[in-house]
Amino acid sequence: MSVTTARRPRSPARWSLAAQTFALQAAIALLVVGLGTGAAYLQARSASNRQATAQVLSVAESVAATPQVAQALSTTDPSATLQPLAEAVRRSTHTDFVVVMSPTGRRYTHPDPAQIGKQFVGHIADAGRGGQVVEDYTGTLGPSRRAVVPVTSGGRVVGLVAVGVAKSAVAARVRDQLPALLLAGLLAAALTGLGTVLVAARVRRRTRGLGARQLQEATDYHDAVLHAVREGLLLTDPHGRLRVVNDEAARLLGLPADAVQLPTEQLGLPASIEQVLTDGLPREDELHVAGGAVLVVNKAAATWRGDVLGYVVTLRDRTELEGLTGELDSARSLATALRAQAHESNNRLHTIVSLIELGQPEEAVEFATGQLQHAQRLTDTVVESVTGEPAVAALLVGKTAEAHERGIDLAIDAGEVWPPTDATSHDLVTIVGNLVDNAFDAVADNESERRVSLTGERDGDDLVLTVSDNGPGLTEAERDEVFRPGFSTKATDGRGIGLALVAQTVQRLHGSIEVYTGPGAGRSGALFEVRLPVSRDAR
Repeated sequence: MSVTTARRPRSPARWSLAAQTFALQAAIALLVVGLGTGAAYLQARSASNRQATAQVLSVAESVAATPQVAQALSTTDPSATLQPLAEAVRRSTHTDFVVVMSPTGRRYTHPDPAQIGKQFVGHIADAGRGGQVVEDYTGTLGPSRRAVVPVTSGGRVVGLVAVGVAKSAVAARVRDQLPALLLAGLLAAALTGLGTVLVAARVRRRTRGLGARQLQEATDYHDAVLHAVREGLLLTDPHGRLRVVNDEAARLLGLPADAVQLPTEQLGLPASIEQVLTDGLPREDELHVAGGAVLVVNKAAATWRGDVLGYVVTLRDRTELEGLTGELDSARSLATALRAQAHESNNRLHTIVSLIELGQPEEAVEFATGQLQHAQRLTDTVVESVTGEPAVAALLVGKTAEAHERGIDLAIDAGEVWPPTDATSHDLVTIVGNLVDNAFDAVADNESERRVSLTGERDGDDLVLTVSDNGPGLTEAERDEVFRPGFSTKATDGRGIGLALVAQTVQRLHGSIEVYTGPGAGRSGALFEVRLPVSRDAR
């Protein structure tokens, strides 16, 4: 036996925000339309009563002012003259009764001839004193709206005129207006309902059909994710304008607190990052440099039912990884250099031992001290030239050993003592180390001699560092791209970050970097020239 369970209706609290908005607006609209229709009905009834009052008072005054009425009242049989006149007036004015009576209330006319001669039912005292009476009263013809006015002749009241309209007739006039009132109410309700539907549809589109609680939770989770995620996260609109920036993205790009209110071109971003934000193209694991940091950038479109709402850009800091990679490369180079030195030392030791065995101790001593003096002279030259920068000196000594192992002729002409600049030791190591490494890689495939030179000298208010090689050089296209993050001429294992870091470091120090290559430079290979401003105190 199967049991069918009725589906419980969803609680209004769980409705979507659009549905709640629609229900609330519909309820308010119905209430307003209902109240408006009721108010219109009351207004129509009040207007009908005022109209009836004005009508009976006007007719009564008109009849009382007719000379024929006053003349008839002075005769012995007023009814003979007044009854036809009163009935004619009653029919022409669409009133229910026109009664002419004596000052004491004895009727001379009445729609029911049987009532002629009888006492008028109602209040007439004020009219008998020359005033007016307007009231609702139930007489022989039923409830009515009536007016009683005096008929005067020679300054005294000679009779009274009462004109009335049945209350049922007044109500009928209001009922005649009800269809128009109801039609107006229905039209107002229809227009309000249409507006409510349009508003609800717009809210539904804007809120994706989510409920108020879901929207609140989404906002809370949104804020939590933005502040908790370790990657930089940017959300842009289809035109590339920032809409959301999390803390990590602001840190990596150095964005101001009001970044989402500024045009992208006013954020001071590197040109490559600005292009990523504004070009509308997807990106996958692209390398970019910003603020001295190496960033892995990804970009994807955020869509809803086929429409592009904007773009999601993620930034992952790869600076530490690049630093570790560089340290690993340096460690490998050092290990290779140490193996070479060990091998070379063994050869030198064997040579010295052989010279001693051959009975030539003087030549053995000269050979040993000559090698030591050559290495010491090179070290002393480097250290003296870059005094105050032991990190750079250590770098160059290490690069000398690496060059020897790789069969590269590294010529270092550090010139005089380098003048102080605003560059830190880390900045100089970044510039010199990456330029020398790039030159080593450029000559690595040379079949004949491999030459790399480094010079450093002061030129006016600039420290000029030049690194050149006799490698294959760069094409025009490569020269235009050489400082772009991710660009590399290496067939394999090329990360394309070193020269980009150099360019950005130089730019941050308000310096310049130029590359010369090929016949235009009057030489083979490539030459990189870096100019760094000398510190103001040293000028």
